[in-house]
Amino acid sequence: MHLRTVTDIGPDELPAKAADLLADGHRLALVAAHHDGTRAPGGRSVRVVYLFLAGPPDTRTELHVRLDPKAPELPTLAHLSFPAGRFEREMRDLHGIVPLGHPLPHRLVRHFHWPRGWYPMHPDAGSPPPFAEPEGPYPFLEVEGEGVYEIPVGPVHAGLIEPGHFRFSVVGETIIKLKTRLWFVHKGVEKLFEGRAPDRGLPLAERVSGDTAVGHTLAYCLAVEEATGTAVPEEACRARALLLELERLHNHVADLGALCNDVGHGILNARAQHVREQLLRLNDEVTGHRLLRGGVMPGGAVLREVPGEARLDALGREIRDIVTLALGHTTVRDRFTGTARLTAPAARDLGCLGYVARASGLAADARVHHPFHDYGDTLTVPVHTTGDVLARFLVRAEETDASLALARHLAAGLTPGRRAVDLRRGYPPGAGVGIVEGWRGTITTRVELDAGRVLSRVKVADPSFFNWPALPVALADTIVPDFPLTNKSFNLSYAGNDL
Repeated sequence: MHLRTVTDIGPDELPAKAADLLADGHRLALVAAHHDGTRAPGGRSVRVVYLFLAGPPDTRTELHVRLDPKAPELPTLAHLSFPAGRFEREMRDLHGIVPLGHPLPHRLVRHFHWPRGWYPMHPDAGSPPPFAEPEGPYPFLEVEGEGVYEIPVGPVHAGLIEPGHFRFSVVGETIIKLKTRLWFVHKGVEKLFEGRAPDRGLPLAERVSGDTAVGHTLAYCLAVEEATGTAVPEEACRARALLLELERLHNHVADLGALCNDVGHGILNARAQHVREQLLRLNDEVTGHRLLRGGVMPGGAVLREVPGEARLDALGREIRDIVTLALGHTTVRDRFTGTARLTAPAARDLGCLGYVARASGLAADARVHHPFHDYGDTLTVPVHTTGDVLARFLVRAEETDASLALARHLAAGLTPGRRAVDLRRGYPPGAGVGIVEGWRGTITTRVELDAGRVLSRVKVADPSFFNWPALPVALADTIVPDFPLTNKSFNLSYAGNDL
């Protein structure tokens, strides 16, 4: 159970209310703009929802701010919260809502070739106009001085990753400043949710970020279930918790190997990818999909098979052997130690989540603060304090052990089959929030359903949205050759960020 509070306030009240919540230990989890009602002479009603979270106990506070549709603007919260400033820039670019007094008024999402005055999330936006009104180059900060030069990387990269531009200002090999530029492939996922029945939103949720199918689908389903007042069977919650740990396992194992590969230990990477392949095949047996799609659905979950204890134990021994060999290799350990430190104050100020936060000493985990299942004494949350690549490696390694223990515990009480209920019928228009500790960190999804029982708004906050700004901070005074290693230690999602 959780405590949910909804308060309607005016724009002038927003800064003080937000400051009180932040001072009381809440964090800003998402900001969602809404265009309510039908078109009228004065325009649609404009409403902005600020969701603040705290826990334990699981506490959710929503501030709903109504704006003048003729001049939708509100005071910025950027001076109170770094994530708030980014949400505001995103909201301005996509909805046309202006954050007054924002310290970084230039665009975030819409690149400079996007037309002025066209806001794609506005219900009256219509078809995209021609993209032929460039406003000039992106205003990168130019670092000047003797011996300073720039290295541009991307936006197109080798491999399968999505595009992102990195601009390094360096002296010799030392990075003075790094600027990341994302949103090259804005997909309009949140817009695609609108007007769909909840079950038809499921394929979109599974594909928000392909390697996080369980995490994003579960957050979506929890939000829909709250909005409809649907109670999910306890066995289904247990199955969902199992699937979430299986997803954490195959992603962490892949990263452990890739980090070794980035310091030249390709053999350990090959071993890790072999173990990941075994985990992907296990996923396919459990749900019929290597990335675990199809396992979570509105109202419950379905398992084709349940992983056996002996198989999980064997995989655990292989993973621990890889970690032991990596940490015992002087080159691997030396390259990891002290590289790209992210301090606890910086991680806290930036609003970091997941293993990035836990490697910097912040014990944030939605399984503890916002649980959808009672984990009892089986859940451990590894935390390290050095904030370097080694700490991010160790957190992953220890979380792998913890996930294996959880998976064994959860699987012991399950049998194959479908455990689900139909969404409650006859529900009034409503809203719901789903909070899940995905493998990268906390995922928060908020949905609203209209009187026609279809989705009127879905807002997704992937942990990468919070963690991307921390990458340049960690890389300050690091050498350029350590960028690939550091980037992999963060392993942020382009897709989850570029919705």
